[in-house]
Amino acid sequence: MREMTRYENDLNEWLKDSDNAAEYLTASIEEGDKDSVLLALRRVALAQGGMASVAQKAQVPRESLYRALSQRGNPALTSLLSILHGMGLRMTIQPEK
Repeated sequence: MREMTRYENDLNEWLKDSDNAAEYLTASIEEGDKDSVLLALRRVALAQGGMASVAQKAQVPRESLYRALSQRGNPALTSLLSILHGMGLRMTIQPEK
């Protein structure tokens, strides 16, 4: 695995806070791009203790989590909700402004 850049280290530290992680994921969802959302989910998972830790908390196999959050991933809603739960987050819906 390659070494993290200073930006990635700083982002990783910032994403350890659940409020920051929620804000980051919300911003990626607002972009409307699936790839951005999957990248954001991967980054939050790494900051929240790593894929194995999140998979265990989400009660999903680690391999399934890697597959769901891969660049070609397309997690089902139930998987996404479990993954968010494993990160200590939940999904909310708000009206567009």
